[in-house]
Amino acid sequence: MSQFALLFPMLALVLLTFGVAVALFRARKRSVREGHTPVSYFRTFQGSREPEFLAQATRHFSNLFETPTLFYAGCLAGMVADVTGGFVVAVAAVDERVLVSPPPIVCVLIVLLVKWVRIAASRPPQL
Repeated sequence: MSQFALLFPMLALVLLTFGVAVALFRARKRSVREGHTPVSYFRTFQGSREPEFLAQATRHFSNLFETPTLFYAGCLAGMVADVTGGFVVAVAAVDERVLVSPPPIVCVLIVLLVKWVRIAASRPPQL
C-alpha cells in the first residue's frame, strides 16, 4: 500500500475535530443566548454551572486532544517506518471510528496497542 494510506484516517479525525469545534462554539453561543451561562463564565470557566449540553460538547472536544495523540503518533510512525500494509490501515480506520464513538476507554487503548505492536514488530526500513 501507499505510504500515505494512513493519511485518510488521520484526515477524517482532523475534520471531526474541526466539526466538534464548530459544534462547541454553537453550543456556547446557545447557552449564552438562552441565559444558561453568562459570557463572563468563559473567561475562567468558573462561577455558574454549565448546562449538560454544553458540558457534553466541551468534554467531547477536550477528549479529542487526549487519546487521539497516540492515534496520530501511531499513524506517523507507520508512515515513517513504511508499515502501511492493509492490516495497519484497517486498524487505523477502526481506531479512528473507536475514538469517536463512546466505548469504554479499554477498547480504545486495546486498538491503539494493536496498532503500535504491529508497527513495532515490522521489519526496520532499509536505509
